[in-house]
Amino acid sequence: MPFPWTEGVVEPHVSASVGGYPSDLTDEQWALVEPLLPPARVGPKGGRREKHPRRRIVDAIFYVVRTGCAWRQLPKDFAPWPTVYWYFTWWHDDGTVERIHDVLRGRVREADGRAAEPSAGLIDSQSVRTADTVPAATRGFDAGKKIKGRKRFIVTDTLGLLLAVHVVAANVQDRDGGRRPLLWTRLDHPGVLKVWADQGFAGRLVDWTAIILGRELKIVRKSPDQRGFQVQPKRWAVERTFSWITAHRRLARDYETSPAHSESMIRWAMIDIMVRRLARRGTASRPGPRPLTRIPSR
Repeated sequence: MPFPWTEGVVEPHVSASVGGYPSDLTDEQWALVEPLLPPARVGPKGGRREKHPRRRIVDAIFYVVRTGCAWRQLPKDFAPWPTVYWYFTWWHDDGTVERIHDVLRGRVREADGRAAEPSAGLIDSQSVRTADTVPAATRGFDAGKKIKGRKRFIVTDTLGLLLAVHVVAANVQDRDGGRRPLLWTRLDHPGVLKVWADQGFAGRLVDWTAIILGRELKIVRKSPDQRGFQVQPKRWAVERTFSWITAHRRLARDYETSPAHSESMIRWAMIDIMVRRLARRGTASRPGPRPLTRIPSR
């Protein structure tokens, strides 16, 4: 007998060939990802034939991202962890993760009644603690947040979908660390003419953005009489994106030895979010932007 709170809830179909973990892709979600992966090696001239199904490799990566487990702790019904990690690094190095992410972002925007390419963005940073295995050279101390670790800089569109990400030591100031993701946004998304930011990005970064990038960095300032936390106009979407990201336990703390792999983990988390949103019943056909239903706390 189902529990009262589960009545009317339809569990997503999971193929009998997979392990059935909550992080596994459904058939509908896999159909979105599979065509975006590089062609499989099929013979002696095309490289060694792949032994493990691609779907189980992707499911294993999502398992790590969602649960936060170490690579070596992957359940035995996945491919061996060195194989999964090899695919993770291969798809990072050859740009596959970025390509999958960017294609899905365009589809989500179109499903929400937007153009595939955005015209405005939001930038913010988040300091997170790091594991002891993270090299000391890539860590720092954020004196403002009292956090020893790394800092994530992200640029999103107004829906909160990722446009650029840059991971650095936590002691890097916002006005310095924001340059590279703003530059990448300018190069990859030339239609983005204005980016909103909080007061931490004020100062010389505003002038640099205007002179070097030819774009406007608009600072959203707090009201002089504000007390406590309040949602800032134009900026709540990027705050929500950090909430989405850190809901994936691998990203609640930074475990990656390479900052570049930390950036890849963030993209995998966003891919997970987007495929589930696209495959959700009715999402692709719903016109217009989705209403705001929940404002996350900082």
